[in-house]
Amino acid sequence: MFRAAQECVRQRQRYAGLVARAADEEEQQGALRIACICDEVLAASAASYEQIAANASSHREEEWWHKANSLWHVAREYHRRHQGCDQDSRKFSTHSPARLAELTMEYDLEASALLALLHALTAYRKVVPEAEYEGSGASRVA
Repeated sequence: MFRAAQECVRQRQRYAGLVARAADEEEQQGALRIACICDEVLAASAASYEQIAANASSHREEEWWHKANSLWHVAREYHRRHQGCDQDSRKFSTHSPARLAELTMEYDLEASALLALLHALTAYRKVVPEAEYEGSGASRVA
């Protein structure tokens, strides 16, 4: 779940960077598709973790266990917020200032959930540094 969350954050940051630099639409769409796949992988990893953690009890007093559970909670919240934004965006048919403000708030909450995911990753990494994948060319999420 850690590495899935790490890649999810990295791809979302990459996509945001492309949008901020007004990169070609095709490149932005490709990056967004990759980010969406990473979101799906994170959601599946969180669901798997939930099933495994429900039956494990031998590590409940260890610090890494608490950090992993925090990461799981934050990953679930990110997924929930992301799904909410997707659903609200599809329903966005009226362009009133009130409706636009609601949609803006939803996107701000999603961005906040992504930031919380980054913080949970950092906390987990401090306790379990060996979880970090350092393959060739892989960039680290700071």
